[in-house]
Amino acid sequence: MKGYCSLFVNDQDEVEDIIQECFLSLWENRASIDSSKKIESLLFVMARNRCLNLLKKQHLNTQNIQIEDIAGSELQYLYQIDLNNKEEKTVEELMVASFQNAVNNLPSKMRNVFISCKLEGKKQKEVADELGISVKMVEKHISRAKDIISNQLKLQYPSFIVLITALCS
Repeated sequence: MKGYCSLFVNDQDEVEDIIQECFLSLWENRASIDSSKKIESLLFVMARNRCLNLLKKQHLNTQNIQIEDIAGSELQYLYQIDLNNKEEKTVEELMVASFQNAVNNLPSKMRNVFISCKLEGKKQKEVADELGISVKMVEKHISRAKDIISNQLKLQYPSFIVLITALCS
């Protein structure tokens, strides 16, 4: 989590405070947390939101704007504005678009295998039977696709290498 938060916030003391706040909030709200959901995902979303809130607050402070002076609708809009006051997509939206582009650029058979197994959740044996190839070949297609996608995303988002590596492994 510390590495993930460090992608947003450079001050390690702030990062540690954010992580501590996340665990404290998790503990305080433990009774209302759905046990069927992954706690790890919840913690990462909490951490990301706290990092973004901190960045937003720092940005507002550098411009001498008080949060109380901003209407609620404008606060929601701030999540879609970068630090240079330009409207842009969120990092998540950009990464999803880049991922989709990387998948679309895979060779046709590799793309079909990857989509069937990894995005549609089909079993490798089932995909192998549908395409008339061996399970070993399905594994090779998946492995190569992950490498290609990972390398393409690493080039576009070098500061997210740790996250990309974890997602593509």
